[in-house]
Amino acid sequence: MMTKTRLFFTGIILAISTILSGCVAVEPEPPVVVNGFASYLEKIALPQGCTINIAIIDLNTPGSILSQKSFDIARVPVPFKFIFPADVIDSRIKYGVVAMITYQEQVIFQTYDKFEVINNNKFTTEVLMKPVR
Repeated sequence: MMTKTRLFFTGIILAISTILSGCVAVEPEPPVVVNGFASYLEKIALPQGCTINIAIIDLNTPGSILSQKSFDIARVPVPFKFIFPADVIDSRIKYGVVAMITYQEQVIFQTYDKFEVINNNKFTTEVLMKPVR
């Protein structure tokens, strides 16, 4: 035979279990990951002290940068990876990857072509830079 206290706690546990079983677990959307390599086709070595700047931009809005990274490099290809929360991506925007390599604050290689990503279901790309004209 159950005591009143034990019966009370059993009722509380049952009530909590019933409430919790009605909860729905909401999983967040997975992040959007864009990765790849930035490189150039010329068979020349980079001088020591080069920096690369890689960015995800809105291709239709000049100056609109979603994210960018800049770091020192010694050779190409240069791997890159961007991770975005799914809720910052706008399905109406045409996203692309751009890159440039600088040496002594002068751009020596950069992208001239469009390397579209994200809303075209392409999340991995090889970005090819060309010598500055």
